[in-house]
Amino acid sequence: MQPDLLHALIQTWPDTLSGHCHLEVALSGGLDSMVLLDLLCRWRDEHGGPQVSAIHVHHGISQQADAWLVHCEQQCAQRGVVLRAERVQLHRQGGESLEAVARHARYSAFARSPQQLVVLAHHADDQSETALLQLLRGGGAKALAAMPALRQWQGKWLWRPLLSFGRAQLAQYARQRALAWVEDDSNSDAANYLRNYLRLTTLPALRQRISGLDARLARSAAQMADAASVLDEMAALDAGHCLSDNRLQLPAWQALSAARQRLLLLHWLGLLGWAAPAPAALLDFQRAVLGGEAARLQIPQGQILRYRQQLIPVAWCDGPLPWPLACQPGVRVVTPFGTLEWVWQRGGLPAACTQETMWLRTREGGESLLQKVGRVAPKKLFQAHAVPAALREAWPLLHNAAGELVAIPGLGVSSTCEADGDGWWPLWLPAALPRQGIF
Repeated sequence: MQPDLLHALIQTWPDTLSGHCHLEVALSGGLDSMVLLDLLCRWRDEHGGPQVSAIHVHHGISQQADAWLVHCEQQCAQRGVVLRAERVQLHRQGGESLEAVARHARYSAFARSPQQLVVLAHHADDQSETALLQLLRGGGAKALAAMPALRQWQGKWLWRPLLSFGRAQLAQYARQRALAWVEDDSNSDAANYLRNYLRLTTLPALRQRISGLDARLARSAAQMADAASVLDEMAALDAGHCLSDNRLQLPAWQALSAARQRLLLLHWLGLLGWAAPAPAALLDFQRAVLGGEAARLQIPQGQILRYRQQLIPVAWCDGPLPWPLACQPGVRVVTPFGTLEWVWQRGGLPAACTQETMWLRTREGGESLLQKVGRVAPKKLFQAHAVPAALREAWPLLHNAAGELVAIPGLGVSSTCEADGDGWWPLWLPAALPRQGIF
């Protein structure tokens, strides 16, 4: 009989978590999470450990999903554990796998936990599978670091206390404790899920050939975690020099080595909460920017565009443009699609205009702005100022109450409205575009 796992689990409790007196267990109802629930409830009851609640995510993928929920409800009721059940809708976009979409839905449910500490049942075999899977996917240092035992995530702590235990140890514990658990039939589908193929075929064969395989993979993952940490520190230093108002300043970025340029781009996307692009797409974008081209990097959350010696993030935004929208010179206007700022400088609108109501409107075609060289179409001004084509249709035009075009924010003010000296210069800072198009 193997030693009781409870003492070993208690020893993994990090000093960082001291003071946390309530934790929430991610409970699927399978063997791993049932072992974790049982261990934590024993810690609570036998040693005065933290209070325990649980979260079960109902994906609705399997025909057994309702039965799994009932099982979790019964097991929690037997142990005096409050269960929070969340039913989620899965929506696949692009080339996303069902597994990835389900995982995202689970973690979104974890993020809504009322507790600051969420406990996950990943174990040593899962760690090996994850490290090998990321290697086969061509992952970098952060991906190859696999799963940390403890990390901060969206204002919460994620704790994995079972990473030092193998699946066989958990199964033996479950038998000794006569635990009941559910079996997910999809776990035996090695034809459609690469992780299952690794678990059922590749890793068992490797373990027969390589002694201590799981320990070796865990050691490599720990080394990759250290490497990723150093890279994060380097990227954070570069971000301090290159980012301003969440925009990447090109002169400073171009002074970095090519590898650090890419590292900073990925770090910046992470700060934005955006997905990392495919490596080939990142390389193509880097080459276009360095070549002075009209570069654009598109990912599901939005796009990165080159504009005025900067790289700017432009998110996708659900809903229509807010134009027409009333405004007054000198008064900042914030919308989901961008911000209208006012700068006191030569060539702006006279101070007397501050009492006048003006309007931000959409381009309708045929407009022209009077300049000292004559009337100029917005298209010409956009081209002259190298405004990315993707931004032009959503760029607001400034009209007075009579409907006359007064300015194209950031690009020019009508010569008939220009102050003799300094005045209010309108400046448009784009932040988002409509997801469904704007035509």
